Amino acid sequence: MTTSFKEVAALWKADKRKWVKDATYAVYLQHLNNHILPYFENRTDIQEQDIQNFIDLKHTQGKSPKSIRDITLVLRMILRYGEKTGAWPHKEFNLHFPIETKQKDPTILSRNQQKRLMRYLKNNIGPKNLGLIICLYSGMRIGEVIGLQWKDLDIKAGVIKVRKTIQRIYLADGEQKRYFLSIGTPKTASSARDIPISSELMGIIKPLRKGAKPENYVISNAAKPMEPRAYRAYYSGLLKRLRLPHLRFHALRHSFATRCIESGCDYKTVSVILGHSSISTTLDMYVHPGYAQKKKAIERMASKLK
Repeated sequence: MTTSFKEVAALWKADKRKWVKDATYAVYLQHLNNHILPYFENRTDIQEQDIQNFIDLKHTQGKSPKSIRDITLVLRMILRYGEKTGAWPHKEFNLHFPIETKQKDPTILSRNQQKRLMRYLKNNIGPKNLGLIICLYSGMRIGEVIGLQWKDLDIKAGVIKVRKTIQRIYLADGEQKRYFLSIGTPKTASSARDIPISSELMGIIKPLRKGAKPENYVISNAAKPMEPRAYRAYYSGLLKRLRLPHLRFHALRHSFATRCIESGCDYKTVSVILGHSSISTTLDMYVHPGYAQKKKAIERMASKLK
């Protein structure tokens, strides 16, 4: 291995840019510039122990197990690229990663908090508030609801067609640093989906849809979409005004999923509505039986043995 890591990383970046979405590429660059290059930049030989030391360092610096795995994934992609191009010899690595010590429950609105928010949104209806209502009735991600155009609300079929997402991307590559809005396909193949519109949501949408241009974006009601950062700020300001706890925008999605599970919806259906690539994602995130449910299950089992 005579070629430096920095040289191969530059070639890898140019190649990877052609194949991944803007948001994915931006995350890769962030991991590379902030963590990987400062440690491996001028190395011409990287051994298993070098990578293990890097992983251990990130752990002591307080990086989460998931972040460490994501960062190491980028590192391994670059190492594989070096092997593929013949810059470095092939090597097998047996690495050990820190594990998550506790399950994080999703942060959600309580039933009463959600009712208060819904009551305000319905009494003060407008494009931005409609977007929040849609999130609470569909579990859509912020980028998906920002990317909704009026033509995506199919009144005849009674569905919301999720076909794109909008993200604010920060791209830092050497001296080039810039922000831009990226309009692309949804997060995964399963994220492109049709979500049924409930009768209550339909009653809210119809009056606002009358006279709206099909190409206009729903929450901006204009030809240009709203900035995700501006919509998050609007949402945060609304929570503060209503004296509701400060929750991330994603809490609307979590709240929708939790209310579906609480009302007895089957997990597969909830998974499809959310656009998860696997039902295991839905189960891991939202299905956590409480003490009462577990005791009931044990009592039921015991009664069968009598």
